[in-house]
Amino acid sequence: MGNALSWMSWTPPVAIFFACVVLMLIGMTVWEIRSPTIERKGFLPMRTTRGDRLFIGLLTAAYINLAWVGLTDLDQWYAAAIGFVMLALIMRKG
Repeated sequence: MGNALSWMSWTPPVAIFFACVVLMLIGMTVWEIRSPTIERKGFLPMRTTRGDRLFIGLLTAAYINLAWVGLTDLDQWYAAAIGFVMLALIMRKG
């Protein structure tokens, strides 16, 4: 029997993605402490805070990556780039 996590494929893009998530959470925590957020209305169909937009953006990036793995044989770096662009768009305009 192998390791319990032997089914997980820790490729460099996956490791970088999760490292970026951790860094974003740390950055958002510091930003929130220094400058508390207010709700605002963007293109999302509800009023959101920075934390809400980060959560929605991270979910979007994760779903893009999962769909990419399931539907294509192309390099995962493309999905990571698209996910990052979508996250940035949601954070800025959402």
